[in-house]
Amino acid sequence: MEQVKVVLNDNEIPRQWYNIQADMPTPMLPPLHPGTGKPVGPDDLAPVFPMNLIEQEVCQDRWIDIPEEVLEKYLLWRPTPLCRARNFEKLLGTPVKIYYKNEGVSPAGSHKPNTAVPQAYYNKVFGIKRLSTETGAGQWGSALAMACKIFHLECRVFMVRVSYEQKPYRRLMMNTWGAECIPSPSTLTNAGRQVLASHPDSPGSLGIAISEAVEDAVTHEGARYSLGSVLNHVLLHQTIIGLEAQRQMEKIGVYPDVVIGCAGGGSNFAGISLPFVRDKISGKKITVIAAEPSSCPTMTRGPFAYDFGDLAKTTPLLPMYTLGHDFVPAPIHAGGLRYHGMAPIVSHLVKEKLVEARAYNQLETFDAGVKWARSECFISAPETNHAIAAVVEEAMRAKEEGKEKVILFDWSGHGLIDLTAYDAYLSGRLEHYELPEVEIQRALKAIDGLPKP
Repeated sequence: MEQVKVVLNDNEIPRQWYNIQADMPTPMLPPLHPGTGKPVGPDDLAPVFPMNLIEQEVCQDRWIDIPEEVLEKYLLWRPTPLCRARNFEKLLGTPVKIYYKNEGVSPAGSHKPNTAVPQAYYNKVFGIKRLSTETGAGQWGSALAMACKIFHLECRVFMVRVSYEQKPYRRLMMNTWGAECIPSPSTLTNAGRQVLASHPDSPGSLGIAISEAVEDAVTHEGARYSLGSVLNHVLLHQTIIGLEAQRQMEKIGVYPDVVIGCAGGGSNFAGISLPFVRDKISGKKITVIAAEPSSCPTMTRGPFAYDFGDLAKTTPLLPMYTLGHDFVPAPIHAGGLRYHGMAPIVSHLVKEKLVEARAYNQLETFDAGVKWARSECFISAPETNHAIAAVVEEAMRAKEEGKEKVILFDWSGHGLIDLTAYDAYLSGRLEHYELPEVEIQRALKAIDGLPKP
């Protein structure tokens, strides 16, 4: 019988994270202080993050040891299986072999605990008592709620209002793990009150929720902010996905021609891809694809620019692809991909043409997700469906070219708490939506006057 799953033993789990900054062909631009316009230093970040995570954020070392306390918690669900999607291959009828890393086996149901656990750990050993954060679809908020419970920290989560209403069970997951979940924009912060004053019915956005979470953290003693994507240390923690995948594929003598991940802020995409991007930098011929929503086409239609990570302009200026910090995405069901910017590391790799970005509309992503569920049986998160749509496109391209290919993608989370989205699709209520160019140009006015890369 042909092997379907490749499973590492517990003692084979990677004991270091990979930092691609050590291997970048060209150096990344630094984040800038919004007041001085000069590169941000560790002290500038100290009110927001603990110094041990700031050190990881700016570190240039290739390998970072994973603390034993973190490895112990990882073993609750890691190493995750690498699976062959043979039934999906048969459905597509193309000359490709499709492998996926199943990150949905974590307690929170996604890849997010890969960074939530170490972030909670580093805050705990630094003496922090409470963490504040934001969440879109609720994947990150539930993961941090779990991690905070593991390390006995308090947790407050500002959840984008439209997702708070669409996905009540995500909120209940957070509550079950002991976290407080608040719809954003809220009346608890100045940032939230300002939004509500001008837009009382605002659906919210990750940019707004970040502003609220940062404000909440810096105005409470013993509290810090925690981010589930975008920043360097977050992407660093996620590389355990790709590092495991490399070991698993080596066990069966296979190497991918194409590596794919969905991309909103960049964390799961970076997790699966960065170890393989290192191989590409070293000369391997491999295509790396970041799949984003066409309703929030940060990399495919936005410029590479310095911009704030949040609406209230409390973050440093980050060099990234952006649609403008006051951009409010349409309320598509892939809430984890509704972000105006992209991780600086991923943005740099796209700019250097080491990574290719593609955009998909929500109808074609749900079509791909339903095909996946009806063949592989797992129901994917709406975010993950974007990666599956890219897999379908690559498989069809291989068929047209008459080429055999190996595709690897990150199955970043299950969709069992996203069934209202599937209901909307299956009942024909889900709409095709493409972001109008006039809205992009309006939103980009927010970055006029900011420093240029």
